[in-house]
Amino acid sequence: MTSTRNTRKDVVAAAGRLFASRGYHGTSMRDLGRELGMLGGSLYAHVDSKQDLLVEVVGEGAELFDAVAARAVATPGTAADRLRAFVEGHVGVVIDNLDVVRTYLNEARALDDVRRARVLAARDRYEGVLREILTEGAADGSFGPDVDKIDAIFILSVLNALERWYHPDGPVDRESLVRRILRFIEDGLRGRVPPSKS
Repeated sequence: MTSTRNTRKDVVAAAGRLFASRGYHGTSMRDLGRELGMLGGSLYAHVDSKQDLLVEVVGEGAELFDAVAARAVATPGTAADRLRAFVEGHVGVVIDNLDVVRTYLNEARALDDVRRARVLAARDRYEGVLREILTEGAADGSFGPDVDKIDAIFILSVLNALERWYHPDGPVDRESLVRRILRFIEDGLRGRVPPSKS
């Protein structure tokens, strides 16, 4: 591929692939140029710095998850319906955007302080949406009455871990994956073991 055929979008996508596989600090502009069939210096016709590329990839991840939260909140029905929309949306983002998600979750720490703070704030808002859904579900009977923010952390831990082990050619397809994760989460939220009376 020659440099004249590469667009900024191509450069950002290639950066996402390399950041996901090698890490931000393990990726040089020369590596990126090699990935695209370009001289490292030619990349500066598309971007100002490697940090700018990380900002774009991480920003894409934030937008994808923001859209999941918005769709979940807008889903009609009970809190259980909104939780399903949240889980399905999150799984879809991970499966369809593995490189972006890996970079968003693992490499945002390499951003400068101001931009890293924005990412952390976006993650807090996303978790906040899930916590609101769980609180609503505890009130409407969708889930047990004692769900709390720890449950939100557990759920996000399960969902975010997908990027570490999911592979498109693996043994489980999207529908089965969503169904099994939902069963795991919903059983946990509904089937709390009562405290011991001893």
